[in-house]
Amino acid sequence: MLTVNKHIPQGQGLAPALVKRAASVELDWDTRSKSRFDATDSAGRRLGVFLPRGRVLRGGDVLVAEDGSLIRVLAASQPLLVVRPCAEHGSPFDLVRAAYHLGNRHVSLELRPDRLQLEPDHVLADLLRHMHLIVSEERSAFEPETGAYASGSQGHGHDHGHGHGHGHGHGHGHGHGHGHGHDHDHDHDHGHGHDDGHDGHKHHGHAH
Repeated sequence: MLTVNKHIPQGQGLAPALVKRAASVELDWDTRSKSRFDATDSAGRRLGVFLPRGRVLRGGDVLVAEDGSLIRVLAASQPLLVVRPCAEHGSPFDLVRAAYHLGNRHVSLELRPDRLQLEPDHVLADLLRHMHLIVSEERSAFEPETGAYASGSQGHGHDHGHGHGHGHGHGHGHGHGHGHGHDHDHDHDHGHGHDDGHDGHKHHGHAH
C-alpha cells in the first residue's frame, strides 16, 4: 500500500501538464470528508491516505504519495436531492429561505445560483416541497459548503471573503444580510424583504 499524507488544494503551484498525466482517484463526499481512508487509484495502486484532521478533499485537489507521485482527486457522481424554485408558486428567493432552514439543521449543503444540492433525506425532501420548492433525485458530484471556519481546500474560498475588509468582505456581508433579513419575512413580502436584505433601504435597494 502506498502512503499518502500530503494534499495540494486544486494543485496550486503544479504545472498543469504534470497534473494531467497523474493517476486519479474518484471519491464520493463521504470519503472526501474523512482524513483517513483507503482507496485505489486509476493505476490500480492501493492508497492509504492520512491527512490532518478536519481536512476535506475537493474535486481538482492533488494528493502526493510517499514516493513523490501525484494523484488527482475526482469528485464521484452520487445520489443527491436537487432543490429548485417553483416558477409558478414561488420565486428564486425561496432557495435562500430553504438554505437558511437547512443550515439551522446542520445539513451539508451545496449552494448553486439556481439550485441547492444535498444528500438524500425523505424528511427534508417533504419539508422542502411544503415550502413550494421543486425537489428531484439526481446524480451529480457533491461539493457542499464547509462553513466559515472550516479548514481544507474550500477554506480558501471562504477565507477570501472574510479576509478582506473591502470589496470581497463587504459582498460576503450582504450574503449574511439575506439570510437573516429574509427569514422573518412572510411569503407575500418577498419584494421588500429582498431590498431590505441588501442595504436596509427598500426603495434605494430596489433602484440598484
